[in-house]
Amino acid sequence: MKFVSWNVNGLRACDAKGFRDIFKALDADFFCLQETKMQEGQLDIAFEGYESYWNYAEKKGYSGTAIFTKHRPLGVAYGLGIEEHDHEGRVITLEYERFFVVTVYTPNAQDGLKRLDYRMAWDDAFRDYVCRLDAQKPVLICGDMNVAHEEIDLKNPKSNRMNAGFTDEERWQFTQLLAKGFTDTWRARNADVHDVYSWWSYRFQARQKNAGWRIDYWLVSNRLFPQVTDARIHTEIFGSDHCPVEVVVSV
Repeated sequence: MKFVSWNVNGLRACDAKGFRDIFKALDADFFCLQETKMQEGQLDIAFEGYESYWNYAEKKGYSGTAIFTKHRPLGVAYGLGIEEHDHEGRVITLEYERFFVVTVYTPNAQDGLKRLDYRMAWDDAFRDYVCRLDAQKPVLICGDMNVAHEEIDLKNPKSNRMNAGFTDEERWQFTQLLAKGFTDTWRARNADVHDVYSWWSYRFQARQKNAGWRIDYWLVSNRLFPQVTDARIHTEIFGSDHCPVEVVVSV
């Protein structure tokens, strides 16, 4: 099965930049979105052969996630089941007979790290959540996780250290998540590959200069990793400040 994840940075804007053609060309079994920035009824979008599931933020024009899938799930859950964390439409979980699929749009620590404390609480809650799922059956986790894990995962690590997305605290939390039994699929298959990123600032011609960050992921339960047959970052695809990331898994 092919799994694709994309932070579209506003689905209505991305739709005007060719989203539907890209969606059809990638032909994924699961197409997960983050930062849809919309409310129900604001965009009429559906694809033949796919069901869709949406988690909207209460705040208009903010956050939000969605999953399009060719495979009807056994169950669907929205959020983490924690009041503090479930107002921004950040998580959708689909359950299948042999696995779970989770899409997540992790909160940004923001300029001046003014939301770093909340981010730490979120990371703890999210890790606990996916570990509970993993205790039942393997989990595939995707999304914009708003952290470049290692120095190899961004163009300018020295100047960005302790900026949002590359603080020691956020990187430590990501390490803790992996230590609980998950594999970063792209890095595991491309251990020494430099200069491949999934997000570029709209400022300073960052994408033209490839001054990017790899903050979009497909993680899988360790026991599922041997079934991963491909992992890609589609740097050739535009339409957002992020590009799609893909994994193919025999499940």
